[in-house]
Amino acid sequence: MFKTNYHIHTEFCDGKGSPEDLIKAAISRDFKIIGLSSHSMYPFASTWQITVLCGFEADYIPFVTKPDFETYKSKSPDYLIGSVHYIFTENGRLAVDYSADKLKERIEQLFNGNSKKMIQEYFQLERKMLKEANFNIIGHADLVRKNNEKLCMFNENDSWYREEIKITADEIKKAGVIAEINTGAIARGTMDDVYPSAEFLSLLRERNVPVTINTDCHSPEKIDCGYERALQAALKAGYSELAYIDRNNKIAFQKIC
Repeated sequence: MFKTNYHIHTEFCDGKGSPEDLIKAAISRDFKIIGLSSHSMYPFASTWQITVLCGFEADYIPFVTKPDFETYKSKSPDYLIGSVHYIFTENGRLAVDYSADKLKERIEQLFNGNSKKMIQEYFQLERKMLKEANFNIIGHADLVRKNNEKLCMFNENDSWYREEIKITADEIKKAGVIAEINTGAIARGTMDDVYPSAEFLSLLRERNVPVTINTDCHSPEKIDCGYERALQAALKAGYSELAYIDRNNKIAFQKIC
């Protein structure tokens, strides 16, 4: 036998404690399934209510796993974010969002110090993911920029780099996914900018790729970090609306100007 509890109220209505508090309490008391059941007066409006969706940031690793609804079918996710973090070679792996020192070390070990080759491999993996997988949102599409200010791996104005983001923008359009404007680097102090860059975002706008704002939050106090920066980046690129995924797993849009 295992314990379940589907009737739980939080501070979002007349309960006490945050959802996190209640979930932690349930774990400590050996519950296996719980449901947070806020009072609802549907169809009447209530400031108590918030829509909570459950999804995955799913990595793409060729021949191992991919962000695909069929792959995650047993988990019934509301949405999937498709991301590339890892590059695998015959001699080991590299995470493009390592700390600057560790990334430099791994580029030396796995790419003989050739950062251009590593970056091109990253974008090639993203394009393969876009062609092979089935997901809603592409995560931090130019994550390789994270440590560039410290390591000076490439110049974003170089023709080869601009070509990489251009053809990647083409594949994002073909895949029909939403591109996130991600503020995670701002929240963690690794880069004073959003992903994707202004130029990359303009390329996406030219192709009518929908965008949404995600803060890549890893702690409660950072849940809206950089949100206004991201909004201004969208407006500057020419966007007039943001995409969102509703409770029926449908893509909808809201005006921002």
